[in-house]
Amino acid sequence: MVLFTLLLLFFASFTLWRRRRVQIAIVTVALVWAVGAGWFAPPLLDLAQRGYDQTATPAFAPRTTIVLMGGGTDRRGAELVPKADSMQRIAATAALYRRCREAGVSCKVILSGGDPQRHGQAEADNYAPYVLTQGVEPGDLVRENKSLNTYQNARNVAAIVGPADDNRLIVVTSAYHMRRSLRAFQAFGYAPESYVSDVRHNRATFFPRFRSFENSELAAHELVGLARFEVYRWLQLY
Repeated sequence: MVLFTLLLLFFASFTLWRRRRVQIAIVTVALVWAVGAGWFAPPLLDLAQRGYDQTATPAFAPRTTIVLMGGGTDRRGAELVPKADSMQRIAATAALYRRCREAGVSCKVILSGGDPQRHGQAEADNYAPYVLTQGVEPGDLVRENKSLNTYQNARNVAAIVGPADDNRLIVVTSAYHMRRSLRAFQAFGYAPESYVSDVRHNRATFFPRFRSFENSELAAHELVGLARFEVYRWLQLY
């Protein structure tokens, strides 16, 4: 999205201001280089992840529900697999579930994620075998496989869990996605605890890297999504 936006602005400016085409080209190349070299990613990631850059084990209640937020799938040949971030969320969820069981309380895991990428399989269904092989009992696993965005994740999970007072809800997701996830659940009356599965870092380099573009895109997407969520809440659309 970041690179696409820069290219779109370049073509629009190139068409409207023909006498400034050389200057526009120079500025556009400089901006693309700066994004790819990682000059924008660190501050954007800092804004998106602020307050969630560390993982702390939350306290368990007699009835605890752990929610794994979907993070997409990738094609690996003919096989559909969880994205790298999703694999870290899966591992964190399974580890948290095992600690919960060791505490001797009732523990449920909800995998939340439909098929927003239209890959032919819901994220929850795709992740389920990985979670089961890492120790989650089949009877403790629930699949919420209809949601297409973070707000729908929270809405559909709330319908499964029921009244907020009856459960301790723990949300597992990446640091950059945590703030928006918690705000979505709070919109349905929950006060969820956070469990960060992974934190993204970025360093500046001279040569552009795909990771810098990716981190800038992820952070910008989350910040825009969070701002949109707050506007929708203010307009009482959520």
